[in-house]
Amino acid sequence: MTQRVALATVMDRLSIDAVITGYAVAVDDGAWEDYGALFTADGRADYRGAGGSEGPAAGAAQWLAETLRPFPVRQHLIVNRRIDLQDLGGYPGDHAQVRADYLNPMGQEGTTPVFFSGGRYTFGVLRTEPGWLIRTVEAHEKWRCVPGTPSAG
Repeated sequence: MTQRVALATVMDRLSIDAVITGYAVAVDDGAWEDYGALFTADGRADYRGAGGSEGPAAGAAQWLAETLRPFPVRQHLIVNRRIDLQDLGGYPGDHAQVRADYLNPMGQEGTTPVFFSGGRYTFGVLRTEPGWLIRTVEAHEKWRCVPGTPSAG
């Protein structure tokens, strides 16, 4: 791998990381236009693994807006990001897969969170003319906790 290819690979990874961070910020801020702008024209979101819907990104944004309305305070943390860039014989391709864990406390303004969930996202991202965009996202919830309920232990 030449220095130029290595630098391009690092730049790709940083750009992909910025898209994933943008996704978390858009969801937390309820910035649904920003959310939609992170997806390719045929982008899809699959939240069935977290009790939600599956479909085009625009429909997912509507579902998220309605589902998250009772929780105006959200802090969507996406961590342990593993970016696997397509390898074209030592050169990065135009596709990548990102697996990342999430922790999502949510609540009302001025209170401690009343709902917590955690799991893993799988993102399929694609290099496009304007830059890297999300083609697919799948949420796989591993756990949830509602403090004060019997199952909250």
